Amino acid sequence: KEGTYAAHIVEHVTLELQNLAGMRTGFGKARQTSQRGVYKIAFRTRQEQVGRDALVAARDLVEAAINHTPYDVAQVVSELHEKVDDLCLGPSTAHIVDAATARRIPSIRLTEGNLVQLGYGNNQRRIWTAETDQTSAIAEEIASDKDLTKALLKSCGVPVPEGQLVRSAEQAWEAAQEIGVPVVLKPYDGNHGRGVSLNLVTQADVEAAYALAHRKGGGSSVIVEKFIPGNEHRMLVVGRKVVAAARGEAIWVVGDGVSNIDQLTDEQINSDPRRGSGEDSPLNAMMPSKSGEIILELERAGLTPESIPPKDQRVLIQRNGNVAFDVTDALHSSVAAAAALAARVVGLDIAGVDMVLEDVSKPMQSQRAAVIEVNASPGLLAHIKPAEGTGRPVGKAIIEHLFGMDRDGRIPIVGITGTQKTGRIARMVAWLAHISGKHVGLACSEGLYLDGRQVEAKDCGHWEAGQRLLINRSVQAAVFENGSQTILAEGLAYDKCTVGVVTDVSWNESLVPFDILDAEQAYKVART
Repeated sequence: KEGTYAAHIVEHVTLELQNLAGMRTGFGKARQTSQRGVYKIAFRTRQEQVGRDALVAARDLVEAAINHTPYDVAQVVSELHEKVDDLCLGPSTAHIVDAATARRIPSIRLTEGNLVQLGYGNNQRRIWTAETDQTSAIAEEIASDKDLTKALLKSCGVPVPEGQLVRSAEQAWEAAQEIGVPVVLKPYDGNHGRGVSLNLVTQADVEAAYALAHRKGGGSSVIVEKFIPGNEHRMLVVGRKVVAAARGEAIWVVGDGVSNIDQLTDEQINSDPRRGSGEDSPLNAMMPSKSGEIILELERAGLTPESIPPKDQRVLIQRNGNVAFDVTDALHSSVAAAAALAARVVGLDIAGVDMVLEDVSKPMQSQRAAVIEVNASPGLLAHIKPAEGTGRPVGKAIIEHLFGMDRDGRIPIVGITGTQKTGRIARMVAWLAHISGKHVGLACSEGLYLDGRQVEAKDCGHWEAGQRLLINRSVQAAVFENGSQTILAEGLAYDKCTVGVVTDVSWNESLVPFDILDAEQAYKVART
């Protein structure tokens, strides 16, 4: 009978379980109702199903604490984390949405995936991970055609490695001899470094690398390129400038004379907490026995994943590991200019430009350097959460690219509530906005209207109809009628309105199920 009441504890535990599962949130309220022992809890969640599951788990945890029974918190958090991975926005998209929220730009998730609308009506923009509604489909096709990309870059003065397209292991070796070893082999349609083999010198290595690239590329052609010494770097270009840069590094293990290479990899590499298989891990877990690229690299040294290296012997696992070491501050202006030009030549508004450089801080002209790939829809995690160095606000850069420095993606919104002639008032306000030259959407109890034309003849004073107006790209202004019951049951489709109209505040019995028992409480609903 004393201390913090259980509903308040459940509210806080619900929020904490979401945070532990990797879904940041913070707002919550618990309020007593008129019925003794019955409380209402409101809390913020980024994904409804995860929030509901967290609430049930919080209730069970509090009951277990009251009854002194065991409760496996770690297991529950693990299950919630899996649901966060499955149901929530990916880290790249979420980072952009967070940057939009910081600018007070509203967002609407359009699918269960990563397609998100930023802003309302005709001022909206759309993103899909690191693609935007400005990303050209033609540019994406060019970027996926590595041979065409290289030809375009070369014609515009961007340094690229000499290379040839081949369709057999014999052609690959002939091309390697013509270009001059060492060479690189990679799939024509590959990405994320899959099927790429570096610094190949012998015919056996080239033919083995061809088989790997051909398999990883789904049977497509293979590219043979001149090997450029240096580290691989990823430049993130947004608009016409580089906003972040990261470096890749070779990955080694050191023998202890007892463990095989698979075991050494787990002990020395995968034990790093920054590595994992999830989208939120800046470094990938390494599995030599399951990676064709690593197996080929080991075979070149006469080893297999089961080999036991002598004590203190260094074994190369991957020549260019995850590109996740931030070097943005060290970037030379000529390197940044070359990356920005490469993205512009291909035609991408957001691009991941892969370059091989000996030193990112030195001029391009003073070293052997080349652009090896231009990628559409680049991953942002290496720049948001680098393995080393400062995380970069790349989401903010993308929002500035889409909205400039002063636009918020909003349209004029009029919200109307009350019980007296609200539908008629909503139609009148919408008509006045329409004759002033705006394309106006109206969702009210009398129907759904666009520029005075009724498109649905039923009660549309609810959340779903409001969402339909907000995602309509032709709507320049919107008017919404929402009664107290709708506000209490569903909330509002918009996060804030330009003008709010309350025709009157009165109580009726329809509000009793929501525990609104008098006019004073009804006023608080209208105040929303």
